[in-house]
Amino acid sequence: MALLCRLAHHTRPQLARNIFTLPDLSSFSPFSGQDGNDQGSQRYHERKIFPYSQKQLYELVADASSYPRFLPFCTNARVLNEYPRPSDPSGRLNMDVELTVGFLSFEESYVSKVTCRPYESVEAVAASSTPLFKTLNTVWRFQPASASSPHAAQRAPVSQPSADVTSNTSKEGDARPTLVTLDLSFAFANPVHAAVSATFFGQVSKMMVKAFEERCLEIYGQGKA
Repeated sequence: MALLCRLAHHTRPQLARNIFTLPDLSSFSPFSGQDGNDQGSQRYHERKIFPYSQKQLYELVADASSYPRFLPFCTNARVLNEYPRPSDPSGRLNMDVELTVGFLSFEESYVSKVTCRPYESVEAVAASSTPLFKTLNTVWRFQPASASSPHAAQRAPVSQPSADVTSNTSKEGDARPTLVTLDLSFAFANPVHAAVSATFFGQVSKMMVKAFEERCLEIYGQGKA
């Protein structure tokens, strides 16, 4: 769904969560070093079937201000500007979102450009001037999937669906399983961040999908596979 970027560093110990603070996991990445023009950049790809409609899943990811409530290591998210495109038949929405990320004694903020294409994808790209990353691109995609897939999330809900969200969910006919794909491409600008974060984080893309699944269960309850 010119950018200003600021960097804040606090020394007090802090445990926080953030979807966009990504560690240097080069030793685990099968894509590491494949592109000589993008040295140090890591790429990860995850995919999973969710028993919810494209509309339901899209609305969760497009709600950038709610990221601190469920995304790993995100401590704050603030929508700075929204740029709807009335002439665009797809209803595409562009946003400038300030994200604050925290882990251990680090807490930093940067601006990300978010492009939302209703029910299809949400892409977030860090500002080119950010001191946090050389590159950072996060893309969520939502596509129809077969109900027979064995990968659907079928665990019991962690709470009852929220009334304010379920009232806006898709009609019964739209509640088909959805294939969710997550693509990450990133490289830290500061090697200190890469070294420190690698000590405390595992496979971040899997953590993100896990957190998203828990959020779906919390908001929508048990889906229909």
